[in-house]
Amino acid sequence: MLGEYRIEGRRASEIAACVERGVGTGALAPGQLLPPMRELAATLGVNPNTVAAAYRTLRERGVIETDGRRGSRVRPRPATTARGSIRVEAPAGVRDVSNGNPDPALLPPLGDALAEVARRYAERPGMYGEAPVDEEFGRLARAAFDADGVPDGPVGVASGSLDAIERVLAVHLRPGDAVAVEDPGWGSLLDLVPALGLRPVPIAVDDEGPLPEEVERAVRRDGARAVIVTDRAQNPTGACVTADRARELRRVLAAHPGVLFVEDDHGHGIVAQPLRPLAGVTDHWVLVRSVAKAYGPDLRIAAFTGDAETVDRVLGRQRLGPGWVSRLLQRTVAHLWASGAVDPAVVARSYGERRDGLVRALARRGVTAYGRSGMNVWVPVADETGAVARLLAAGWAVAPGARFRMDTGPAVRLTVSGLSVADVEPLADAVAGAAGPAPARSYG
Repeated sequence: MLGEYRIEGRRASEIAACVERGVGTGALAPGQLLPPMRELAATLGVNPNTVAAAYRTLRERGVIETDGRRGSRVRPRPATTARGSIRVEAPAGVRDVSNGNPDPALLPPLGDALAEVARRYAERPGMYGEAPVDEEFGRLARAAFDADGVPDGPVGVASGSLDAIERVLAVHLRPGDAVAVEDPGWGSLLDLVPALGLRPVPIAVDDEGPLPEEVERAVRRDGARAVIVTDRAQNPTGACVTADRARELRRVLAAHPGVLFVEDDHGHGIVAQPLRPLAGVTDHWVLVRSVAKAYGPDLRIAAFTGDAETVDRVLGRQRLGPGWVSRLLQRTVAHLWASGAVDPAVVARSYGERRDGLVRALARRGVTAYGRSGMNVWVPVADETGAVARLLAAGWAVAPGARFRMDTGPAVRLTVSGLSVADVEPLADAVAGAAGPAPARSYG
């Protein structure tokens, strides 16, 4: 069954580590069938419960998968392999609507901001020992949080949303802990959770955000110790938390004050819908706000705020690693904020015309699609692989839904940022031809 590779160990942690080493070195290949638990327990001279615990740890870490009587085997795609690799490369002549990037035409020029920051740097270069959060950046970030009704808390800076979320999870959770994540949801986050040794628990979403009963189930039945929610421009569905949904979710979260709650507001600056913050009803919480979509992904800046203990833990651990996020970048972003370099209403209107136009065009063709905010449209399909292939043949490269889903049914994601208004009808024709009419349904 395993060829020449021997699984060894007396404790569950040792057995799990041995299997992981085999996977890491290639001695255990993807799809490799592992011994039945009782058989391995007899070989190692341990209790079957010990092997069961080892296999459970390996499943939680995304190393193996179990299929009932068919047994346990090494995952075909290990958790350390990014979902971003599940993609379709756009050959010459094919339009790429898969990449999730913002429209470069809507990003602000950086020349004036960089020149001003360079001038100030020449007068006073940044050195070791300075505060990790630039004073002006922190002041403007906190003022924006206040304007949106985010509870009071200190401000921190991370290298993007994913960096912030990883640091928050790491200072509160231990390997094996369960984390409730949106399904469908951000592919990078769905990779990150098992890569940290945590167990992802899917929660279904609709146009108004996560379903409250799903959050309640994840916490009460599945033991989720953390819940991660996207407030606006949810990737990939475009969901946006409404006032009514926010009240319901706050009620659910208030009943579980020990749960770590993380909000991702990456849509700040590109959406028209107001923020409905959920933070503050649990003991430990963080709201993360990236500048990537509104100001440019390469700035690698996300501001975050939260309860004082969590922010202090994150900044303390950050000091032992990178130390801080470049204050040159922080000052560049602060200059862009202060100068009003981005008009959110203009950006939201531009994305909205293309996104809403595509959703309406698909509806006229009998295809159900979702996209309430942001730059993405989510289209459920009967045959995901077939739809992707047919669209490619029709001249359009789309993102396979497998990058973004756990238990949700097959779908494709379309990013509208590279489209013109004139592209909407041809793309809708191609999607209708590839996906066929789809009945109205929830995402789940």
